[in-house]
Amino acid sequence: MLTILGFAMIATFLVLIMMKKMSPIAALVLIPALFCVLVGKGAQLGDYVIEGVGNLAPTAAMLMFAIVYFGVMIDVGLFDPIVRGILRFCKADPMRIVVGTAVLAAIVSLDGDGSTTFMITVSAMYPLYKRLKMSLVVMTGIAATANGVMNTLPWGGPTARAATALKLDAADIFVPMIPALAVGLLFVFILAYVLGMRERKRLGYISLDEALEPASGGVLVKTGGGKAKTGGKAKSGGKAKTGGGAGSGSSASSASTGSAGSTGSVAVADGEDDDDFQGLDPNRETLRPKLYWFNAGLTIALLTAMIMELLPIPVLFLLGAALALTVNYPDMADQKARIGAHAENVLNVAGMVFAAAVFTGVLTGTGMVKSMADWLVDAIPQGMGPHMAIVTGLLSLPLTYFMSNDGFYFGVLPVLAEAGAAHGVSPLEIARASLVGQALHMSSPLVPAVYVLVGMAKVEFGDHTRFTVKWAALTSLVVLAAGVVFGII
Repeated sequence: MLTILGFAMIATFLVLIMMKKMSPIAALVLIPALFCVLVGKGAQLGDYVIEGVGNLAPTAAMLMFAIVYFGVMIDVGLFDPIVRGILRFCKADPMRIVVGTAVLAAIVSLDGDGSTTFMITVSAMYPLYKRLKMSLVVMTGIAATANGVMNTLPWGGPTARAATALKLDAADIFVPMIPALAVGLLFVFILAYVLGMRERKRLGYISLDEALEPASGGVLVKTGGGKAKTGGKAKSGGKAKTGGGAGSGSSASSASTGSAGSTGSVAVADGEDDDDFQGLDPNRETLRPKLYWFNAGLTIALLTAMIMELLPIPVLFLLGAALALTVNYPDMADQKARIGAHAENVLNVAGMVFAAAVFTGVLTGTGMVKSMADWLVDAIPQGMGPHMAIVTGLLSLPLTYFMSNDGFYFGVLPVLAEAGAAHGVSPLEIARASLVGQALHMSSPLVPAVYVLVGMAKVEFGDHTRFTVKWAALTSLVVLAAGVVFGII
């Protein structure tokens, strides 16, 4: 019964989100509360929620201060050179823009933090997608999938969890997987090329000069909450002004939100676009060019400390955010302005994390997660025993999507490894196979960083899910197939 109710709860949540019948926060709270009562454990709901909040509080703190820190770094112009290089490559070609999104997301993902990746990628690419009326779900889908592949880095989380759960060395798990993961990343680039060609065919191709040509009534949006300069209503398809160099800071008067299963866009009539996204204006007042190398050194030191685990990640970001604000903006009014500029993202993500705590708390506390995992493991035919590595890879797709990484790696993976060992399958192969589902995992409703992505891109989570899941799952299968071909799995 717990198994059925567990799957029913997850299905209900996803259906309501994808049909846009409930907001993610409301669904994450109300649906598990209802199923907790149906299970007959309504009296323990408070305990489950408090336990879930306690487990996710460090993640919420990390994301809150990471958003502030990297938001300040974007404000001061730390990432502008990277953005300039990507935009020079992209020009105003939809195909290049989508490929550039994948490249930028993959590069920034080297820091191991999804929220950082999405903040930088969206800040750089969003104005171009808006100006050319490209599908925003293409941007979120490509960014999430690229980040998912790169999330397997030893300091990204999943590899460390697998190593800890099975008492293995993280390097022994990750290093042999590099060829398969490289194939997966190459597939993401190919996918970006294909989706970009679709967008080029749908929208056409214009020169960069045409895309950046100013027009009366254009909009110049400043990073970090700066006021937009407007001179009237922008005409549909008109030219929006950007400053060039550090990145596009424009917003056209039509939005592209995407639809299920397609890369199409939904046009917004003149005057209906209330989008005030804070793009990368190269002349924004928040820039601190004289402090560029200080900020670069601080960021490198912060990432190094994260990789070396000198302090808990939430503490590192808390200290980093405080130091970045103090040095870059000594004036108290400027510090308050910077915090206020990023408050919306902080509130949205923190609220989503604590709402997810209700979902995960109920799912775990009632025993539904364990019941579902046991059912799936028991459903594996006996004859599949010698192929448990492949089975683990396949199971990692749905399980890491519907469960947290902690739940999968510490709850399910040891069971799969034990079943594999009984048939002579090495725990190393099981651990490597468990990583293939990460491309899909990054779009899970239980991953806080994905709400940074869809929130900044102003894309409905249901639209993102409908578009991304199929491509992310295909990417994971490509990684698994490459692992089998190379003899890694």
